[in-house]
Amino acid sequence: MDILKILSRSTKQKNKSVTGKDDTLVKLPSAGTSANPQLYHDATPEGRGKKRKRGEEKVEEDQEHEDEALNFFAAKSTVSKSKAQKKTLAEDAQTNLQSPSSTKPSKLLDEAECRQMLRSHRLKVTLLPSGKTIEKKVKKSKRPKVSKITQTKDEYKQLYPQPLTTFDDLRSTYHISGRMAENLTQQGYKIPTEVQMGSLPLLLHPETALGDAADELGVTDGRSNIDLLSIAPTGSGKTLAFLIPVVNGIVQRRRNDAQKGGHSLDAIIIAPTKELASQIVNEAKKLSLGTGVKVIGMRKGMKIVDSQDAAEEESSSEEEDEDDDEDNPKSKKLSAQPVARADILVTTPGIMLHALSTNTKEHTPLPTVRTLVFDEADVLLDPLFRDQTLGIWESCTNQELRVALWSATMGSNIESLASSTIQARRARLGLDDNYHIIRLVVGLKDSAIPNITHRLTYAATEPGKLLALRQLLHPTAKSADATQSLRPPFLVFTQTIPRAIALHSELLYDIPAEAGGSSRLAVLHSDLSDTVREQIMSRFRNGEIWILITTDILSRGVDFRGINGVVNYDVPNSGAAYIHRVGRTGRAGRDGGVAVTFYTKEDIPYVKNIANIITASEKQAGKPASEASMQKWLLDALPTPSKEEKKKLKMYGVEARRGGLEKGKEGMGKGKARMQISTKSGYERRLEHNRKGAIQGSRRRERQRVEIHQGGGEGESGATGGEDSEWGGIEE
Repeated sequence: MDILKILSRSTKQKNKSVTGKDDTLVKLPSAGTSANPQLYHDATPEGRGKKRKRGEEKVEEDQEHEDEALNFFAAKSTVSKSKAQKKTLAEDAQTNLQSPSSTKPSKLLDEAECRQMLRSHRLKVTLLPSGKTIEKKVKKSKRPKVSKITQTKDEYKQLYPQPLTTFDDLRSTYHISGRMAENLTQQGYKIPTEVQMGSLPLLLHPETALGDAADELGVTDGRSNIDLLSIAPTGSGKTLAFLIPVVNGIVQRRRNDAQKGGHSLDAIIIAPTKELASQIVNEAKKLSLGTGVKVIGMRKGMKIVDSQDAAEEESSSEEEDEDDDEDNPKSKKLSAQPVARADILVTTPGIMLHALSTNTKEHTPLPTVRTLVFDEADVLLDPLFRDQTLGIWESCTNQELRVALWSATMGSNIESLASSTIQARRARLGLDDNYHIIRLVVGLKDSAIPNITHRLTYAATEPGKLLALRQLLHPTAKSADATQSLRPPFLVFTQTIPRAIALHSELLYDIPAEAGGSSRLAVLHSDLSDTVREQIMSRFRNGEIWILITTDILSRGVDFRGINGVVNYDVPNSGAAYIHRVGRTGRAGRDGGVAVTFYTKEDIPYVKNIANIITASEKQAGKPASEASMQKWLLDALPTPSKEEKKKLKMYGVEARRGGLEKGKEGMGKGKARMQISTKSGYERRLEHNRKGAIQGSRRRERQRVEIHQGGGEGESGATGGEDSEWGGIEE
């Protein structure tokens, strides 16, 4: 045996480097599932929220010491009665976790314990004023102003409902379907997130969740008079929170129904994008497996209303439309399509409203729908989708309709619009005023999740952003502070579709062939067909695509659990857009997500809003001020945009990038040319333009020669001269 090899084994650093790599990989969001998906769990003292009499605590301690003194010669394993009771409770909790099929009801918490647990998880449940607007009215005089504010504050009442501690309580306490409980355990759901902890008891069994407050609110018959407005961070499990009550409600009603085999439209879930809608359909199918509940995703041309229901309305106009039906084959195809029978319909607002539209201004009513869910409600009630969403809302004419609005960002204008719409609908249908709107807020409202790392990088110009992005493509790239590097897979967001296409073509050959080459890079936007978009999404989820360049079409709701980070190549149009973009990483409580935002000189007036969101997120994470990425001097130096600038930015984005690759109008061509995503200089682009012009000129002359020869040689003199024969390829 060589003695030098034995002595040199201790000097090798290979094992240390390998372990170091493993430690870094564990911190990445794509390294595996997180044990605890909860975002907040603040430590609270045991005695907080409990009312005790003076000297009661001292008496209990004295009794424990007396018990210990009496058993002085006993073995060390003997404990006091209080400790033994705690031990048995802990053992019972473990057995409940191990046996999910047990139907033993769990002990309900008192109001003090509920308050303590809700505060530790940063849950705030508020009863909103029903029948009155939420916005505060401010008058010019001081005295009425103060009195008005005190009145609106008194109308808000904070509630402390029963929190959901484990998913086993859904079966034992809230009596969900046994088959659905088995589906939850098979999918590995054990610990509920904050939004599930606060919303599921209210939606499944409000009289049990609210306790004594249920009698004051008049909640006696299930969820008959409660609408929920939930605001929770991205990746906190909102989809599962609204799917469990919807599926369970259908299963429970079908047990008492004589026609158990039939399917009638009971719930509608509206999402802003097709990708989010298809994701909700997949999750709903997993949850309703074996329950008999049918879930369908809405497609173009799909019929959801039976023609027999509208026979009376169409009977008067049959004779007038006979000639039109003979000339129009499309109407025959639509009428020949069968009606889609489903219990839950997941759709986008445009497709749904088109299916409900008739020849008149009124839409086809949906009397069987009892649950209406708005996922990403702030976008659905934004001016872009507002008319379509309200049209669907008005079509639901059932008196027992319950509405649930879910989003990570929701302004006061959206809350007031939802409250006024509910009030106007109930007044139009002649319903009583005994209804309540409950708002659930998780953490700090309108803020980013605290478990990701934010970076705001100044790139000066467009070529600077491209160079910075190219550095991130290298797997050995490190950040300036050497804290954490961004590794694929990650998303890249741009402002417009042309910029996404240009960035994709620019980075197409940056990944080496040994690593997969151009197949590891893709672009996704709304101009692509549905099949192409589905293929790109499946390839990205399977790991075949490492870098996906997209627009804000993927910024909301879409769940990519293996994403290591997000790159904002262009500054988001609003603070809400930034929150949803960076929320694609760090899902379900995972750590290690990195959010990189590039900004140039043109973006400086709009960066302060993002910097404030980053500051609030770092405060929630408990980061000290000395280690914060956004220092106070930087926040003070950034300009504050006006309301008009924020409005224009939200609607159109940064003005210099609105045109993308197209030529600008009214003298804006040169400015937009500087915003092109390209590493070529102006001289190189001019030579390329001249080369293309020369090729087009030669092809035009060749066509002219062919036409002259086919015409018998006439006009040869005209072919050699004139404007048409000039060579327009080279610019002087």
